[in-house]
Amino acid sequence: MIISVASGKGGTGKTTVATNLALSVPNAQILDCDVEEPNSHIFIKPEIKSKEYVFIPVPKVNEAKCDGCGKCQEVCAYNAIAVVNKKVLIFPELCHGCGSCSYFCPQHAIKEVNKEIGFVETGKKRDLLFTQGKLNIGEAMSPPVIKAVKKHINSAQVNIIDAPPGTSCPVITAIKKSDFCILVTEPTPFGLNDLILAVEVLRKLSISFGVVINRSDLGDRKTDDYCRKENIAVLMKIPFKKEIASAYSKGIPAVEQFPEYKQRFKDLFNLINEK
Repeated sequence: MIISVASGKGGTGKTTVATNLALSVPNAQILDCDVEEPNSHIFIKPEIKSKEYVFIPVPKVNEAKCDGCGKCQEVCAYNAIAVVNKKVLIFPELCHGCGSCSYFCPQHAIKEVNKEIGFVETGKKRDLLFTQGKLNIGEAMSPPVIKAVKKHINSAQVNIIDAPPGTSCPVITAIKKSDFCILVTEPTPFGLNDLILAVEVLRKLSISFGVVINRSDLGDRKTDDYCRKENIAVLMKIPFKKEIASAYSKGIPAVEQFPEYKQRFKDLFNLINEK
């Protein structure tokens, strides 16, 4: 089973839900796909066992063969190539590694070379397996690193994906092919607005989902009303507690500080399993 944990905005408690769920479910692994700012490791505290680097192919021009025809610029959908005075300029930060420029070059003057954009680490904490990706500073292309993290999905386990915040390409890459997605939100106008956007994405992708409302006793009732109107299951509510926030600030998961929450997250998993 693949359960992704997502949110329309940052700061709702997505990593809180992902890590506590992973620590409560047997035969599980957590995959941190928030590769621009992975932080599940702060709460899991795994022993890292291996590290692999992630590369994308970027074009390199053989100027002796190039006649400056501009075909490469024409076929590049991402504006990563410009031809000025018959000289080819490459912008690697914009390149998606699609290979069109080398494939369509009439002079066969372009070849692809690997560019390192990040890495993936794997480890474990007791029986819980752990995988995280990290995008190199200054890089803009996170989906290839997310895909490298997802290669570690094991169909024989419960795979819990900590997705990036928002509703853009990295999120879609992370949650695609999930069996179920937990949307974590908060009962505020901003939380509701971004929840609505996330719901639209999941419905487009035809992924089953439900909502967890964090800090549920703050804000207003509009999130509950929206979920009721849209027939969206509210799977769990986590109240605002200073003790939970204090433990969180020290990197201590709620299920370790407050044993009663371990059963609550087990109940959450059982509810998802039924759905």
